[in-house]
Amino acid sequence: MTSKNDAQTVFVIDDDTDVRDSLKWLLESVGLNVQTYENAMAFFEAFDTGASGCIVMDVRMPGLSGINAQKKLPEYNIELPVIMISAHGNVDMAVTALTQGAITFIEKPFDDQTLIDHVHNALERDRSRSVHRRSQSRIRDCYERLTRRERQVLELIVKGLSNQEAADELGINRKTVEGHRANMTAKMKVDSFAELVQVAIALGLVQGITSL
Repeated sequence: MTSKNDAQTVFVIDDDTDVRDSLKWLLESVGLNVQTYENAMAFFEAFDTGASGCIVMDVRMPGLSGINAQKKLPEYNIELPVIMISAHGNVDMAVTALTQGAITFIEKPFDDQTLIDHVHNALERDRSRSVHRRSQSRIRDCYERLTRRERQVLELIVKGLSNQEAADELGINRKTVEGHRANMTAKMKVDSFAELVQVAIALGLVQGITSL
């Protein structure tokens, strides 16, 4: 049977060989997949864009520091949750790492279970984000299949217009709107008005909502 963790990997980035080896052993002991790298550039070069999981990265490393590597993650289309670790941490470092999006900052030496708990939390965040991203992608794909008129009907209906009002707005008859509406809801794979509104929110068709 496949473990829920099989599709996720914990990417450990640390210039200290002993630390890399000990973290790999610890995380693998609880059934996690682990890949280790001695520096951030090695990780960037090896990273598969489709990979999921999380990153455990040392703040202080020769060359590209953990803080600077964290800034470069978007350049490589890497959206994985980041756990920063450091033997020489300070408040400024922690604030910078967290401000840049790290989910936590842990000082060495740390309790094994504390790290494991943070890693599991990071992996759960990654799972949730992946589910949301797939859902958004599916909605966008469905929307792209709509005709121009079907998109117009969708936008008017979710604004609260009746079929007749939408027909008047578009200068067509109500029966035509009903046909477009039926086709549109089928293509968007929704069964109710509430679902249609949720789709419109995801697409940014409702005022004040950010689009995909």
